Amino acid sequence: MFNQRHQRILDLIDRDATVQVTKLSAEMGVSDATIRRDLDKLEKLGLIHRVYGGAVPAPRADPEPPILQRGSENALEKQRIGKAAADLVTEGDVVFIGSGTTTQEVACNLVGRRNITVITNALTIVNTLAAEQEITLIMIGGMHRQSELSFIGYIAEMALKELRPHKVIMGIHAINVNDGLTNDYLAEVSTDRVIIHSAPEVIIVADNSKFDKVSTAVVAPIGSITKLITDNNAPFDTVEEIRALGVEVICV
Repeated sequence: MFNQRHQRILDLIDRDATVQVTKLSAEMGVSDATIRRDLDKLEKLGLIHRVYGGAVPAPRADPEPPILQRGSENALEKQRIGKAAADLVTEGDVVFIGSGTTTQEVACNLVGRRNITVITNALTIVNTLAAEQEITLIMIGGMHRQSELSFIGYIAEMALKELRPHKVIMGIHAINVNDGLTNDYLAEVSTDRVIIHSAPEVIIVADNSKFDKVSTAVVAPIGSITKLITDNNAPFDTVEEIRALGVEVICV
C-alpha cells in the first residue's frame, strides 16, 4: 500500500536526484530493511530505479514529437528493424500495421509483395501501399490524430473489434520490464489496447531509444506480445529480461 513515507521518499529523490538507504532510515526513524522494502515497492511501480545502496528517479520518456519530425532519428536502425519485421509477413497473411516511423519502414519493405492483406489506421502506410495491386489494403477510420497522421478513438476501435488479423506490427513510445509498454498520449492508449488484442501474434518494432523508459499510461504488459524487434544497441540486460518473460527478441 502506498503511504506517506513512500511519498516522502519520492519527494527526496526528486529534490536530490539520488538517495541512500542509511540516510533515509535515519531521517524517517525506521530500519534499513524497511526502507529497502519501500524502495523495492516503488521500483515495481516504475517510480524509481534501484542502485547500489539507494535509488534514483526512474527514467521518463520525453513527449514524442510529431511523426514528420521523427523520420531522421535512428534512421538506419529503423530501416533494419522494418526489413526484419516485413520478413515475418508471409504470403496469405492478414497483418495490421500501426502508425509510426518504424512501422513505415515495415510498409516500405512490403512494396512488391503479393497476396497479403494490410489493415492500418495510418495515412502514411496507406500512401506507401495504395498503388500495390497485389496487396489488399483496409483503412481504419476514426478521429484523426494530426501529429501521427493516424486514426484513433471509438470508431477506430469498433472497426478493429470486427477484424481478426494474423499478425499485429506496431511501435510503442516506451518499454520498461516492470511497466511494460507505455504511451504518452492518453487518447491513443485504448486504441492501442484493442489493436494488441486483435491478433494472436503481436510484433513490437522499437529502436534502442524506447527502452528502460516509462511514459504516462500503460498499454500492455510485456508478456502480452510475442515478438520484439529492435536494434543491436538495445540494452543487453533489458533484452535478456524480456526474453526471460517468454518474448522472442530479434536484434538486427
